Amino acid sequence: MPYAIQVHQTGAPENLIWEEVPLAELSPKEVRVRHTAIGVNYIDIYHRNGTYPLKTPFIPGMEAAGVIEAVGAEISQFAVGDRVAYGKGPIGAYCEYRNINSDMLIKLPPAIDDGIAAAGLLRGLTVHFLVRKTFSISPHVTILVHAAAGGVGLLLCQWAKLLGANVIGTVSSDEKAELAKNNGCDVVINYKKEDVLARVKKVTSGMGVNVVYDGVGRDTFFLSLDCLMPLGLLVSYGQSSGVIPAFSPQELQKRGSLFFTRPNLIDYVRAPEDYLIAASEFFSHLLEGSLQIHVGQTFWLNDAASAHRALEAGTTTGSTILFPLGW
Repeated sequence: MPYAIQVHQTGAPENLIWEEVPLAELSPKEVRVRHTAIGVNYIDIYHRNGTYPLKTPFIPGMEAAGVIEAVGAEISQFAVGDRVAYGKGPIGAYCEYRNINSDMLIKLPPAIDDGIAAAGLLRGLTVHFLVRKTFSISPHVTILVHAAAGGVGLLLCQWAKLLGANVIGTVSSDEKAELAKNNGCDVVINYKKEDVLARVKKVTSGMGVNVVYDGVGRDTFFLSLDCLMPLGLLVSYGQSSGVIPAFSPQELQKRGSLFFTRPNLIDYVRAPEDYLIAASEFFSHLLEGSLQIHVGQTFWLNDAASAHRALEAGTTTGSTILFPLGW
């Protein structure tokens, strides 16, 4: 019987339990995937700790790569042995094997490693909608990216730079600053040593930035608003420090008629064709070398709790991968 990480009660990382979990029979529209690499994302923590409530017990995880071991009776687009990945859920990736609807899967190009696919697809889909749909980045736009050395942050800075943006990033250490500089940031601000707002105003000649991409949430929300130029946009795509505080719309008006959005990946890739287009563009950039995925740390699947602790503590850089035992 295959093993998986299950959450029976939401809470601390210790609530990630390694145990045998039976697989149901394969339905006609499903395939069975043997996972070779599993991505860890902050949304997994939100699920585990109950910020985003789910019915228990559940297996966390939104993305993975692997090999198809069986196909349902109505499946024609995939075959046993195909290398595949998925990056928009549904939850259930922290396992050795799973049955999953074929519509969720993307065939992997031969030159893309399983680990890179698992570390990057959800982030690639996320950054695609952030720079292409939520705000369409063009040359000479100036953006601010919080947590610029994180998994999404590194890719966001690269992709924005590829599109011609001037990129300012915030980080928490000199080591992370160097990493951000090497991944698209024109200016990097160590917020533990510098006044972020003062530095942003200085490098933008007092104007502020066109867009702030904020995956931090509570701790940076009002700072992000203050860093925007009039008519600027705050894109709040995460909340690693906690839920943003309640605020009055007057806060947007008095800072220059600002715009605010809290986008969700699923809304941007709900249609199968949008999912395929975003994944295809992301993979194309990986293959041509214009985007790179930085894997900062790896853990065994049965030690997912350590991965969560590291991510919550802010000690990780880039992407985090779980490998099934015996991989």
